[in-house]
Amino acid sequence: MSTPRKWIPLESEPQVLNEWAKHAGLATKQYEFCDIYGLDPELLALVPKPVKAVLLVFPIAETIEAQRKAEDARIASEGGQPDVDPSIVFISQTIPNACGTIALLHAILNTDVTIAPKSALARFQEECLDKTPDARGKLLEETEIFASIHATAARGGQSAIPRNNDTDLHYVVFLLAPSPSSEGLEQRVIELDGRRPLPVDHGACADDKLLDAVAKIVQNKYMIYSTSLQFSMIALAPPEA
Repeated sequence: MSTPRKWIPLESEPQVLNEWAKHAGLATKQYEFCDIYGLDPELLALVPKPVKAVLLVFPIAETIEAQRKAEDARIASEGGQPDVDPSIVFISQTIPNACGTIALLHAILNTDVTIAPKSALARFQEECLDKTPDARGKLLEETEIFASIHATAARGGQSAIPRNNDTDLHYVVFLLAPSPSSEGLEQRVIELDGRRPLPVDHGACADDKLLDAVAKIVQNKYMIYSTSLQFSMIALAPPEA
């Protein structure tokens, strides 16, 4: 079996992500990607509301990877996560460096933002409905339009493209999804990462507290395990007035 070609890393700049989203079919006049400048309450308050999803870009370090593997093992030993919405569109990452596109797909396809009919996003969403995460990853491999959108957006970034396309940074997404056990009355913070076996449930959260909840998760489950300065966060939120 051939290995999927390695994509160019997608720069974590709102301009780049919005370019991707616009070409893919997101109604960017209603929601777009914007920077989160820090985790202090004063800086979080500057982000337009309501926040639909939060993208985290973090350095791939042994300490962080060990923590995530331990968490995945704990979830498996406990028999899964009953409060994770089974209708979440979760995509396994099979393409090297495609984490940016997969994060964008996770953020857009699992929130109530508007997608243009017959767009690349709308077609992919429809084809994903009855597929497993692995099959969705394979579908992404075979959907050339997303390879093209990703490449165009990646070349539009401000950073130089690495010659070997290697990167030590990775994208994950946090968003809210209804809990099946509460018949949809309770929202849960869900982490989506195509490199992990399943979505990860981080607990109950009020509709208007996603950003605050994610800030604590990032501090306690990511930043605490690394002294790197290569963390960045981006929100899917309404455009600034």
